[in-house]
Amino acid sequence: MKRALIIGASGGIGAALVAACRARGDEVTGLSRSVDGLEITEEESVAEHVGNQADPFDLVVVATGALEIDGAAPEKTVKGVTKHALMDQFAVNALGPALVLRHAHDLLPRDRRAVFAVLSARVGSIGDNWIGGWISYRSAKAAVNQIVHTSAIELARSHKEAICVSLHPGTVATPFTQKYLGRHPSVAPEQAAENLLNVIDSLTPEQTGQFFDWAGKAVPW
Repeated sequence: MKRALIIGASGGIGAALVAACRARGDEVTGLSRSVDGLEITEEESVAEHVGNQADPFDLVVVATGALEIDGAAPEKTVKGVTKHALMDQFAVNALGPALVLRHAHDLLPRDRRAVFAVLSARVGSIGDNWIGGWISYRSAKAAVNQIVHTSAIELARSHKEAICVSLHPGTVATPFTQKYLGRHPSVAPEQAAENLLNVIDSLTPEQTGQFFDWAGKAVPW
């Protein structure tokens, strides 16, 4: 039996990951704001809920995130950027995962394989951006990719078998993406969770610090 920690366990993908892990016999701890009071953008809250976990986890997934915050839709061009929308995106999509990663050394075992995965998005890829728009969301996801990559380098010094990656789950049919589902093919959260776990199970320590999509294909930075 493996031990898994899912951050954002009440969300569409997070809840599906909890169910999928339990279905295969894993011992799962789920944390979320709505159930446990975890405020991922507050350092004290992350320290209390995440930092106080006792035993190490073989899998940690940060499945939190937001596309629209306080009604601020993704910008069509840079002319739509506002201070508050940009800062809100960085708080939820970059700062939150960074605060969880701060505790990664204490959450992961040093003597065996373990995976720390953060759900990112393909639109956070700088190399794969050909249409512009969505400045705040793209930038926050690009930032979390850098956070993951840098943390993976540091984590590898003490956890030789640890794997720290960004994962793009694809377009998943959840309230998160409801307004945008007509633009891209989508999958149910249950299918997305299965896809992500298949990728996670196939990763090797040599792939730490990289960015993969739901099919296990590398995404350019």
